[in-house]
Amino acid sequence: MHHPYFPEHGDESYRVDHYDLTLDYRMASNRLGGVARLTVTAVEPLDRLTLDLGVFRVTQVLIDGERLPYTHRDGKLRITPGRSLPPGEPVTVEVRYAGTPRPVRSHWGGLGWEELTDGALVASQPTGAPSWFPCNDRPGDKATYRISVTAAAAYQVIANGHLVSKRRAASGTTWVYEQDEPMATYLVGVQIGRYQRAELPGPVPQHLAHPARLAAQVRYDFGRQAQMLAVFTERFGPYPFREYTVVVVDDELEIPIEAHGMSVFGANHVDGRRRYERLVAHELAHQWYGNSLTLADWRDIWLHEGFAAYAEWLWSEDSGGEHAHEHAQRWHRRLAAMPQDLVLADPGPDRIFDDRVYKRGALALHALRRTLGDGAFFPMLRDWTAGHRHGVVSTDAFADHVQRYATRPLDTFLWTWLYDSRLPFLP
Repeated sequence: MHHPYFPEHGDESYRVDHYDLTLDYRMASNRLGGVARLTVTAVEPLDRLTLDLGVFRVTQVLIDGERLPYTHRDGKLRITPGRSLPPGEPVTVEVRYAGTPRPVRSHWGGLGWEELTDGALVASQPTGAPSWFPCNDRPGDKATYRISVTAAAAYQVIANGHLVSKRRAASGTTWVYEQDEPMATYLVGVQIGRYQRAELPGPVPQHLAHPARLAAQVRYDFGRQAQMLAVFTERFGPYPFREYTVVVVDDELEIPIEAHGMSVFGANHVDGRRRYERLVAHELAHQWYGNSLTLADWRDIWLHEGFAAYAEWLWSEDSGGEHAHEHAQRWHRRLAAMPQDLVLADPGPDRIFDDRVYKRGALALHALRRTLGDGAFFPMLRDWTAGHRHGVVSTDAFADHVQRYATRPLDTFLWTWLYDSRLPFLP
């Protein structure tokens, strides 16, 4: 068994099946008050339950309605139940908390709940979820969610899943979203801003939320997203969720943010010329690779990023641009000139977002496509997404899966692409 990349996050001794989050956010003071109800099932007998939660004041903890003692420090909320929790029996854990959401410190800066110039967003990948709710912060523990957020009436609140109600009161507007497909903690998002809403045509409801001043540019830049959805449905199988939401914030973001059933772009990613259209394709592809199929272990991040990067090349090929092979040849030359010290399927915790993980991952898929041929490669991808829909995946499972579509053993091929730090030849 590997050691996890972020051992201080998450706990294997229990799972969470459902999160019910009731949040009240005060924009002016950046204050978040929350009641979180978690449906928790122990995997082994538990004398203490440990949740991940950042710097908040916890005022009360209950299990099945009984108030319990707890300690809260260093990002861990440790609860002592009145009796040992037996495995397989769900209990309801309620945590009441309040304070100023502070990003979780990481190698990549602060992660999680962030203030915008006029609003807020969540960008948690990989370990930022505890910045705003108590959770079992490991990507393999996927759960359903109900998220209720009360904010000032001038703002739109967008969260994962389906908007089930919106109520105005003196204290602000309460938005309630339900996410019925299992979701990883780092993919849970709440975006708050002064947004205009629009809908895109297509096989799946696609919502746009954006600053009013960018309406024309956003409509043009995302104008081919429905076509993309059709291409990816053909290549990867059915879109895995009931809808897709794109939020464009009125601030600059370094990179777009992937969330479950949702993507968040900065104003800087919109120019009215589709210059960043590859990012539109990349984020959409994550709905299959990352959100429906989610890694259990961060070392396997190429299963998300390599696939989304390859989807950019497929979109180029299928929309009349360069063929994927031309992109592959160009990136192969670039990677050959870079240090050969990265193992694709185990890059190390500080390098999970290294550009080589993305591009070498895409190259590995292209090499596999050349080896299997399109007649086997695309059915292999569709069966991969179908077989693990809303589930958890690993590199080992992918290697086993791929072998079933090959006419000869692929052990050496897969080893050199996934585990040898030297860049192999492109077939």
